[in-house]
Amino acid sequence: QVQLVESGGGLVQAGESLRLSCAATASSLPMGWFRQAPGKEREFQAAINWNGADTHYADSVKGRFTISRDNAKNAAYLQMNSLKPEDTAVYYCAAGGYFSTSYYPGYWGRGTQVTVSS
Repeated sequence: QVQLVESGGGLVQAGESLRLSCAATASSLPMGWFRQAPGKEREFQAAINWNGADTHYADSVKGRFTISRDNAKNAAYLQMNSLKPEDTAVYYCAAGGYFSTSYYPGYWGRGTQVTVSS
């Protein structure tokens, strides 16, 4: 069983930045970020393959969000710039599973709240 712990969420104003971190108990797994806003389904944001050579992004965050990883620390990150109120959601780290043109993770963290005020 892989444990994932997110950190870095918080309250920011529109246009500001946040960096989310995810600490994993396993290494060399594909990892990703999803988010869930109130009343909406969980949606994919970004994913990265085991060595960082391949990344995918949701269209809504391309150019604003950047996913990265540090395998020496078993960690993944989501740098979020130019945040908008519609980015407000609980952000979940994910790991393992199937990574190709799409990403279907096998493990989930508990989430971290990101709130963007206008």
